[in-house]
Amino acid sequence: MRHEDAAKAAVRGLGVETASWAYANSGTRFKVFPQPGVPRDPYEKIDDAAVVHRLTGAAPTVALHIPWDEVDDYTALAAHARDQGVRIGAINANVFQDDDYKLGSVTNPDPGVRRKATDHLLECIDIMDATGSKDLKLWFADGTNYPGQDSIRARQDRLAEALAETYGRLGADQRMLLEYKLFEPAFYSTDVPDWGTSYAHCLQLGERAQVVIDTGHHAPGTNIEFIVAFLLRAGKLGGFDFNSRFYADDDLMVGAADPFQLFRIMHEIVSADAHDPAQGIAFMLDQCHNIEPKIPAIIRSVLNVQEATAKAALVDADALAKAQQDGDVLGANGTLMDAFNTDVRPLLATMREDQGLDPDPVAAYERSGHFETIRDQRVGGEQAGWGA
Repeated sequence: MRHEDAAKAAVRGLGVETASWAYANSGTRFKVFPQPGVPRDPYEKIDDAAVVHRLTGAAPTVALHIPWDEVDDYTALAAHARDQGVRIGAINANVFQDDDYKLGSVTNPDPGVRRKATDHLLECIDIMDATGSKDLKLWFADGTNYPGQDSIRARQDRLAEALAETYGRLGADQRMLLEYKLFEPAFYSTDVPDWGTSYAHCLQLGERAQVVIDTGHHAPGTNIEFIVAFLLRAGKLGGFDFNSRFYADDDLMVGAADPFQLFRIMHEIVSADAHDPAQGIAFMLDQCHNIEPKIPAIIRSVLNVQEATAKAALVDADALAKAQQDGDVLGANGTLMDAFNTDVRPLLATMREDQGLDPDPVAAYERSGHFETIRDQRVGGEQAGWGA
């Protein structure tokens, strides 16, 4: 019973941020399949995010992507979010879709392009000020495709310069979260390809610069939970973007490909008490839903994170520590496997009932009639999406 209470407490305290773009039409570089009822503007994206939070009780914030979520009045947008029962989360910069960024953004050899990109990062901090957001999330597509195309060392100098200027603009209660990605769209060299590069830049910047881990941004076989443990120990894990991958950066629903990996990651997080909101780690679903209905998929993803968290909290820490100290390899592994193999769905259903929520949020959504409402109301105008 003690472990079950700990599991409920861990799950109740965990907030999972949803991404505005996940509610829009998105997919692959080859095709995006539009769906009825998709939001046409940031206000409607927030409306859908609020539905997810009302049904799960676990998605209190929604991340914005600029300029995808550009509006005339960001203070009004933040007020709309509060009226819907959610808050604006991280502000994500976009310095990868303009034609000017063909050879990079903040690392581009053209100083004019670098200035344009850095100005956009500064604009995003202005938006943070208006919305009350505390986190600026940066991901750069910058890199090269061919040997000799540009100086690798010079590109790092340019990156450091832009990051320093942006970091200097942050308010005292704001953070910079620097994401990394192994490859794509740069195939020869990527300017922020791994956690070590991000970590090194964050160390140079200061304590309010931290690393973001995205599950899909690693080479096959990478031990992501090691990276989690290292960055937690260093106090440099600022955010975690949940998704699932089979091959590369697939952005599938979290837990779809390897739920055991998700459990192993959450074990490192829970064992360090890093799931506690006071620790400041921003957990977000960074997914695209191309063939599945969007809101139910996002609800299911929140539940998958909750299940992995509950299982991680069920690990008998005392038994695990003893087995590790005794060199009991099978016993230690068995302790983890016992927790992973536990069906926590009944426990979580009971927890939701105690919170006044429906024990099955997916079924509750299907009964709510929300999809039929937005399908009929969101007719005309231009759906939000990647436009592919």
